[in-house]
Amino acid sequence: MSLDRAIAPDPYDILPAVPSFTVTSTDVTDGQPLDELFVHPSVGGKNVSPQLAWSGFPEETRGFVVTCFDPDAPTGSGFWHWSLVNLPAGVTELERGVDPLPPGAFCVRNDYGEAGYGGAAPPPGDRPHRYVFAVHALDVDRLEVAPGATPAYVGFNLAFHTLARATIRPTFQVQG
Repeated sequence: MSLDRAIAPDPYDILPAVPSFTVTSTDVTDGQPLDELFVHPSVGGKNVSPQLAWSGFPEETRGFVVTCFDPDAPTGSGFWHWSLVNLPAGVTELERGVDPLPPGAFCVRNDYGEAGYGGAAPPPGDRPHRYVFAVHALDVDRLEVAPGATPAYVGFNLAFHTLARATIRPTFQVQG
């Protein structure tokens, strides 16, 4: 069964523009389907976060936040899969399945209700969903958010501290 609805906007197309830099991955490719390794167990995946590396961010960057958001989820607010906050400025790569996290960094709960990465799991038969992995370069060492914060609250705080942003948008679809 396909859900008949308009395509949601990419969240970064409707937020104030910021400069961009480069994010790359040995695990995910912009516009291409995610491997089952990076999708949620509820759809047969392994729920492992992909490798990400970034470069070309502003020299004055003091920290990073990494997020993953599905704007195509059949909700009024999309679906947050990952919000990894307070990465030190010297961290420019996350290995596949990053564990342990760099000192000072932590994940807020995703929309599965878990603190950590939660893989793709769109409704069966729905069109391919976009998974927007974003690395946000910050003008502060750390966002003033607690581990119990919501991803939306992290996003609100990012609006005031993002110097630049890099994105990569793989897709995923569960056949119906």
